[in-house]
Amino acid sequence: MRVMGVDPGLTRCGVGVVEGDPGKRLHLVHVSVVRTAPDDDIALRLLGIETGIESLMDELSPDAVAVERVFSQHNVRTVMGTAQAAGVALLVAARRGLPVALHTPSEAKAAVTGNGRADKAQVTRMVTRLLSLDAPPKPADAADALALAICHVWRGGAQQRLAHAQRSRIEEAARAERERLAARSKGGASE
Repeated sequence: MRVMGVDPGLTRCGVGVVEGDPGKRLHLVHVSVVRTAPDDDIALRLLGIETGIESLMDELSPDAVAVERVFSQHNVRTVMGTAQAAGVALLVAARRGLPVALHTPSEAKAAVTGNGRADKAQVTRMVTRLLSLDAPPKPADAADALALAICHVWRGGAQQRLAHAQRSRIEEAARAERERLAARSKGGASE
């Protein structure tokens, strides 16, 4: 499975792509940061993020996309920009029909370090170790994007299997109910 992780941000939007399967060795495919100028108009910044992510998806062909779930921060202006950048990533993935998952920062931290409260240095160290990198990915947005991708490879597959199983149970129950109603209406029609 090839997963693109996106750590959304208006100035620096981290993008990391890993390949692997749960319980198997992970491989780095790509890591970078899409940057926009803070003094540019918001519409141009979002367009820059969209163009950058589109280009990377075209080049790298991910199977799924994992985006950091935006949560309330103290600075409303910062959270708005982060949410807008996340929305762009979600849109680009949806346009391609790719499955998208949202993971909280603590989920990604717990997946790579075993501790949902790990600091950025711990996350970077573990991402470096898990992907057998010669040097830590920089800036932290790049390491965070890789952590999201790793989290999705390890947890997303299980979540998708559970969702599929639940959909199958619901579809089976709906089919059984339709058959019951059809049999009931046939029984009532013959009386």
